[in-house]
Amino acid sequence: MTTVKTTPATPPPRLPVRDKAAATDRGWGGVSPMLTRLAAERATGVLVRERGTLHLADGKVVHADSPAAPGADVLLAAHGTLDPAMWREALAESVQSLGNAGTGTRRLTGAEAVQQAGRRLVAGGLLTPGALEMCRLTALYDAAYFALSPSSAPGRFRYGTEDGLDDGPGEAPDDRPGTLRPVPVADLERETLRRRDLLHRIWPDALPDETPLTREYRPAAPSIPARRQAVLARVDGVRTASDIARELGRPAFHTLVDVRRLMAAGVVAPCPPALPGEPPGPVGAGTSVESADPHITLLKRLRDALEAL
Repeated sequence: MTTVKTTPATPPPRLPVRDKAAATDRGWGGVSPMLTRLAAERATGVLVRERGTLHLADGKVVHADSPAAPGADVLLAAHGTLDPAMWREALAESVQSLGNAGTGTRRLTGAEAVQQAGRRLVAGGLLTPGALEMCRLTALYDAAYFALSPSSAPGRFRYGTEDGLDDGPGEAPDDRPGTLRPVPVADLERETLRRRDLLHRIWPDALPDETPLTREYRPAAPSIPARRQAVLARVDGVRTASDIARELGRPAFHTLVDVRRLMAAGVVAPCPPALPGEPPGPVGAGTSVESADPHITLLKRLRDALEAL
């Protein structure tokens, strides 16, 4: 230990204090220190995390994907904006064009898939640039929320990526239809923190976010808006929130918001874990699951008691 001798003329040095304003400007709030460092380095590559991947170009995020979130193609095809067959055809043509260019046929993944397929659809008049960009950014923020969720394993970054983000000579990237417009890391982290806070304010228990959901049948069921009715109709003891999001063609985070509101209304609960030797399956009517959090359990009991008055 190092001691510092002080006198009235030389007061002790002040302890370092974190600059909160600077932290706000950076957008970092404990989401991913590695991602913040990569943004400062203006790195290009793929950040692989436990629940998803982030594709970076020059320190900005150009694409994100996660098994928990539907892709841009699902969102585009959900309400008739684009025929799913057209998206698959655009991907196949992009792969074929890469092979004919002499680079060899390889799997089209990540940011390259969105870029090449999007350009073809926009150039062919099958998709407007605005619709493509809206769905692409919605899917990016949706997947990034899950990719940046707390994990038990450290992230890995691969400098350089096979995803081609190259632009033709003499052509400004921002002027080309279907070109990927990057998202600053600070904006992505701020939005991720905002979404976490929103879900916590609706219902602080994160258990229903990943587990199969079952219905709780109540004597006097509350009135539920049509948007959440569509989610509730697909709760069967087997589907998770991500499964429901894909079936409805909605962003997974938006579906989590609906699920947590249904939890707060007392009409949905996470399925209980299967007993040893018992196969998982739908939970019967009237089954209710108590949360592992005693505070949530107490809130549920208080709610039921107040409604019974």
